Amino acid sequence: MTQTEDLIDEGAEHKTWKGKLWGVIKVILIIVVTGGLLYYVFSKVPFAKIKYRLVHADRAWLTAAIACYIGSMLFSSWRLLSYFKSIGLRLDWRFNLRLYFLGLCYNVLLPGGIGGDGYKIYLLHKRYHLPTKKVFWAILFDRLSGFWAIGAIVVGLIILIPSFPYHLAWPLGIVSVGSVIYYFVARKFFKEYTHNFVQAHLKAIGVQSMQLLTIVCLLLAQDFNGKFAPYLLSFLFSSLAAIIPFSLGGGGIRDALFLTLARQFNLTEDMAVYLSFGFYLISIIVALLGVYYVLVPKRLDAGLKKGEEPKLENHPIEE
Repeated sequence: MTQTEDLIDEGAEHKTWKGKLWGVIKVILIIVVTGGLLYYVFSKVPFAKIKYRLVHADRAWLTAAIACYIGSMLFSSWRLLSYFKSIGLRLDWRFNLRLYFLGLCYNVLLPGGIGGDGYKIYLLHKRYHLPTKKVFWAILFDRLSGFWAIGAIVVGLIILIPSFPYHLAWPLGIVSVGSVIYYFVARKFFKEYTHNFVQAHLKAIGVQSMQLLTIVCLLLAQDFNGKFAPYLLSFLFSSLAAIIPFSLGGGGIRDALFLTLARQFNLTEDMAVYLSFGFYLISIIVALLGVYYVLVPKRLDAGLKKGEEPKLENHPIEE
């Protein structure tokens, strides 16, 4: 049995029968919700249209879209590394990147089960005896920085939409005041996680920017010559909904919301669904790269010389 399987089995042993039952129910709900929403979307926009767009899309731009998405995952892994450093966990960037892709893979293979974040929390706790709560908060703040980046970019895109019904001072004011409150609350109550606050949030901007470039490449793969901003704005809003944990990797939820927003912005519906579904397929393809580390978990530490192994340091906390 592999180390990865040992970790999963050991975690399962600590679950009560209620926890195991909820895990099964959650998987069923995820499959039902994902399937139901995709059925709804394709009942409004025939799948044949989406298939046609995917099959006839420019291969060079599709390749560029995949490359941009991989770039966003590299930024995301780098961002998470900043939060691990904040709690004194010094991981080699190669180990962190491999663990990140392994987590992405678990999000696809084990929906509702241990999950990618759950596996990372468990593994880091087991190796370095870090309190699970501390690792959990590091990962949570990593996700919060993503929320902030989406909000900041949304405001930037709104400026490019002349038909926006409200004065630009409103969204600019909301994101500015919200950012200040967010920082001071984090600084006041979660000081340990703000040591790399600015650089982590700049990396979060990098993550979302690369994902927007993924959408741009998917549009260009269709010889698109219209306005990018409405599609990009719809994608960002749908990405927020996709974080809801009751779908398989955001599938179905992102597509349904993207379709709804397409109607609000007078966008081509089949183009909108092609973008959301194409992005979903790319995310699954890239996540499955982590299968290698599921099958050969020892490779997580491959190439690390003595002194480069992941280690835990005492982080000086300012009073």
